[in-house]
Amino acid sequence: MFKKWFGKKEVPEVKDLAPEIMGLRIGGAFELDSLKLRLIEPDLIIEGAAATHLIQAVGVVKLDDTTTVLRYYTDDDGFIQVLLEGGMSENHISDVKLWYYYDTKSIASDQQWDQVLSSGISQGEIELEGNNYSAVWENATDQISAPVAMTEKTYAQDGSTAQTDQFSMLYEREIKEGFFEYVMFSGEEKIIDNRADRCLVKATGFDLQPADIDIIG
Repeated sequence: MFKKWFGKKEVPEVKDLAPEIMGLRIGGAFELDSLKLRLIEPDLIIEGAAATHLIQAVGVVKLDDTTTVLRYYTDDDGFIQVLLEGGMSENHISDVKLWYYYDTKSIASDQQWDQVLSSGISQGEIELEGNNYSAVWENATDQISAPVAMTEKTYAQDGSTAQTDQFSMLYEREIKEGFFEYVMFSGEEKIIDNRADRCLVKATGFDLQPADIDIIG
């Protein structure tokens, strides 16, 4: 009542600001199709992927005015990534992937950072554990693009938020007809106490269908 009288507005909680899609939400839980995981895991780099996941944070990346990436970070050291084109409803979902972190290396100096951006992220092909992956993203002249720049705002379950600048390249290999494994190289930069905290992150992933995800909380 007093808030209404004196014009004080309710401040929305972080969990209310973090986007939801397909029932995925911060603090929620979901299960993946365990049979599908068992069938495809031998062909992938990941091992021991969990079927049940708790969502601990949500990341939002606005690629342009009509394209948004949502990332639902879980307690299994991975995240579900949802690509939306043209809007923020389920009708606008064009791609869903499950990613797992493979490796993270800190970058200590500006010189190392410049080297990573110029030659450590965007390459024609990469090799990981004996497997070869080809770059996916090209520029307007059909050449391998420079690392794609994006900024992610992350909402954590504890109510905090963070912003990270990322410079990324996507790679893929076809395991069998129509089934791909992906690798993402990302140079990540976060400003903490006016100092740049930087690292090179590698993650591997594969495609999901919305039907593979069962919301349980």
